[in-house]
Amino acid sequence: MRLIGLAVVFAVGLTLAPLVAEAQAGKLSRIGVLMNLYPPDADPPQALRQGLRDLGYVEGQNLVIDWRYQLGRDNRLPTLAAELVRLKPDVIVADVTVAIRAAMQATSTIPIVMAISADAVGSGLVSNLGRPGRNVTGVTIMLAEMSAKRLQLLKEAVPNVSRVAVLWNPALPWHPAMLKDVEAAAPSLRLQPIAIAVRSRDDFGNAFAEIASARVDALFVSETMTPTARQQLVDFAAKNRLPTVFMNRDYVAAGGLMSYAPNFSDGFRHAAQYVDKILKGARPGDLPVEQPTKFELVVNLKTAKALGLTIPQSVLLQSDQVIQ
Repeated sequence: MRLIGLAVVFAVGLTLAPLVAEAQAGKLSRIGVLMNLYPPDADPPQALRQGLRDLGYVEGQNLVIDWRYQLGRDNRLPTLAAELVRLKPDVIVADVTVAIRAAMQATSTIPIVMAISADAVGSGLVSNLGRPGRNVTGVTIMLAEMSAKRLQLLKEAVPNVSRVAVLWNPALPWHPAMLKDVEAAAPSLRLQPIAIAVRSRDDFGNAFAEIASARVDALFVSETMTPTARQQLVDFAAKNRLPTVFMNRDYVAAGGLMSYAPNFSDGFRHAAQYVDKILKGARPGDLPVEQPTKFELVVNLKTAKALGLTIPQSVLLQSDQVIQ
């Protein structure tokens, strides 16, 4: 009788196992990704995808990712955010402040994870870092506070620099604070900052003419442009023999001189951890907003050579990557 009972249990188990497996396989998590800076195939969003895979989420099995992004002049973020909300995702990941705000305007209930927001508190995205409240959490980067360090590195790399064009966007909430930090740090470095407004990610307007008339000898860039505009800026700097410092390593790979910033791919990878916690039941308002702990200095020696510069050993020793 005992053997018969075990046989029945075993048979029932064999019958139910495919049903359980089918139920688990049918449980899909849906993630919406809203981006202002990148297309889906760029390294940072791919880091999000890989981070989710490392946590056990496989597209086509238990995960669907809906990508929405803009790279052109028109601001389509509100429309793209509304499209994502209609798909009823479990979580929305947004890259930077303008995308996060568009997502927040589209929904107050779907959890939103910030990948690389600039000054989340100062921009009004969350009430505080420890308990962000509402439906938003994720990673914030205090880009304005890094400005003095980037200015210092520029001066250390190119000691003869004196007049620096500071590109800024009046529409970005954190840029006024960035300008104040630059202006406060400049005197001790014997630098004179010249503010040049750039009001669009893909259109420099009169900025190039203003830079030329200001007779600057270096560029300090805190704006993240579209890939086409980025190359235009790098080419302009090369043509006019202007050393450059950026907040994004992509500019250095494209031919800029140097950058100092967090690794944006790490921000997206960290966002995957927030997504995982939320999918497992955590409330976004209870998850503390975190900041990067590592900042990377990238130097392009090929560009330095083209500019006739010799980068001091003190700067090279601080570098995380040197492009030959």
